[in-house]
Amino acid sequence: MPLRLRRKKKAKFQEIAGRVEGEPTSAGGGSVSASPAPAHKLVFHAQLAHGSATGRVEGFSSIQELYAKIAGAFEISPSEILYCTLNTPRVDMERLLGGQLGLQDFMFAHVKGIKKEVNVYKSEDSLGLTITDNGVGYAFIKRIKDGGVIDSVKTICVGDHIESINGENIVGWRHYDVAKKLKELKKEELFTMTLIEPKKAFEIEPRSRARKSSEGKIGCGRGTLRLRSKGPATLEEVPSETKAKAIEKIDDVLELYMGIRDIDLATTMFEAGKDKVNPDEFAVALDETLGDFAFPDEFVFDVWGVIGDAKRRGL
Repeated sequence: MPLRLRRKKKAKFQEIAGRVEGEPTSAGGGSVSASPAPAHKLVFHAQLAHGSATGRVEGFSSIQELYAKIAGAFEISPSEILYCTLNTPRVDMERLLGGQLGLQDFMFAHVKGIKKEVNVYKSEDSLGLTITDNGVGYAFIKRIKDGGVIDSVKTICVGDHIESINGENIVGWRHYDVAKKLKELKKEELFTMTLIEPKKAFEIEPRSRARKSSEGKIGCGRGTLRLRSKGPATLEEVPSETKAKAIEKIDDVLELYMGIRDIDLATTMFEAGKDKVNPDEFAVALDETLGDFAFPDEFVFDVWGVIGDAKRRGL
């Protein structure tokens, strides 16, 4: 069977978002086996990144519920939380809370700080930035390319939440919709963004982890709680180092070809291809699972190469 993907418009991201964020699917469309969220009570700990006491967080099964629980622990509104980092209070985009939470992870919630309005002259087609989102409606800047258009505007920082573009409120948009909006802005014209930076402390002191307690512990702590925007959380084994690196590389390929980073999407693609024997089978499986993205053939070959390398190293 020739390698051929359906040529549908990429604009149909929203129609498949639920498929990507919901239950993972195998190449044949069935559910990937995963343990249901445990009946035991899991207890996590969190602090506000700019400084606070330690709060207990428990009783959640989705990202939205997790943010609500964190907000409740510190008596703030969930809408004040921009995103969370794991095991560091710094704005470290490599340690963002995404779809997985380790049983021993300590969360730091970054809340809204100063609002600012910036004007940007789009001198190039590419603005030189990568956008992600927190899974509950806030898109923010994950990476700024050195020497790019955005890099020249020093008031724009990694970690800034994008609230509006040219006066249009984009709260509730996914990161790929925001990236598409920015890409469609006309070259050689000025545009305006309203940004909210995370609240900062004057000095951040090292924080020790909360006192260990037997309450809420399960197993050896090597598992991860997989969170989803839709559907219940599931307790999964920690992926092998080879698999984790392969998924990270697929995420890099996504950014290269599509201008987005989405670890859940990368994981879905890995699961679709791990049991395939050639790129043609993988292309068919990818088309059945995520066909509406209309990935180019070159992209499929590059992702298959990553999966093939991982399989040769042993998953």
